Order: sequence, then C-alpha cells, then structure tokens
Amino acid sequence: MGRTWISPPREGIWLSIILRPSLEPYEAPRITMTCAVAAAKAIRKVAGIDCRIKWPNDLLVEGKKVAGILTEMSADMDSINFVVTGIGINVNNTDFPAEIKETATSLKLASGKNVDRLKILTEFLSQFEGFYRDLENGDFEKILGEWRELSCNLGKRVRIIGRNSELEGIALDVDSDGALLVKTDGGTVERVLSGDVSLRE
Repeated sequence: MGRTWISPPREGIWLSIILRPSLEPYEAPRITMTCAVAAAKAIRKVAGIDCRIKWPNDLLVEGKKVAGILTEMSADMDSINFVVTGIGINVNNTDFPAEIKETATSLKLASGKNVDRLKILTEFLSQFEGFYRDLENGDFEKILGEWRELSCNLGKRVRIIGRNSELEGIALDVDSDGALLVKTDGGTVERVLSGDVSLRE
C-alpha cells in the first residue's frame, strides 16, 4: 500500500526473522498469521491489554494500529527458499505525526505506563518459536484456532479495498492459506487474498 513505519529510537521494537520453512509458496501467509498470533499473545501477556489481529497483517489495540507485519519470500515453483518476516511494534511511543495520530497507538498509551521492550521481545520470540514449531509439525489448525479467537474482523461487516477492486460484506472466516472469506450482500462467498480492510458499522 506504499506506507512507511514511523518509530523513533528506543521507543519501539523492529525485528526481522529469516526462516526456511518446509512449506509450499501458497502457504507462505501462514507465517504472517503465526507471527501475528505470537505478537498478540505476547502483548496481551506482558502489557496486559486487549490486542487484536486485523487481517491480514496488523495488530490493533482499541481499534488503533499498534503493530504491523511484513513477510517476503524467495521461492521456486513448488518450494520456498527462505522467508523474511518483519514486525514493528509501537511500545513506548507517545508522539505520532498528524497524519496517523488518529489511527495509531502504542502499548504505553493504551496501558498508561511504560512497557519493558525486552520483556515484549523475549515473550514474542518465545511464543513465535512454539507456534512456528507447530507450523513445521503440520499443526496449522492450532494456530488458525488462536488466530480466529484473536481476530477483530470475523463476524463483522468489512470493506476491502484492493488495487483494482472493492468488496463489502461479512467476514466469515480465514481458510488454510490465509485468505479471508467474505459473504457479500449478494450471498456469494469471496476469497480475498490481499487488500486494505476497514470495519463497517
């Protein structure tokens, strides 16, 4: 979407993890979902706040973005060479540019106190290691179940803006390759692989 991540020194966490998963290229979104679950659970445990996953790659607190995930890969036709998963978390940020002030937040703003960045990082890595092991062992259903419980989209009316299209309907579920299943007003169920999602009233 051509956006940048803004975070001053010593206030946030920025991390990239290089992975060589035994997945097929179409399954790569599972890594983003695994990362999102690990980050949401780490934030909830350490900061004690209700962190939710917004499909496909954002984490929200009180409806505002607190973290974002970006996954890129090098792959052949039927195998992944490597994946780089990056995550940025607003931890103790308090001053945001005017253009994102209404849509961004931090763990400090949400909890009302400073949050230990090392504790967030350590807990995230511990959570990610465990869920990534589940992924490699073929137990993606466990991760998917956690993702569903932490989602802020499922069961809600959403509007999805893609590069060349726009879709509105009820977010029903996500499938095993990370696609969002949306029931349109016409009654059809569409599989959405990417796009910018907003919740509708």
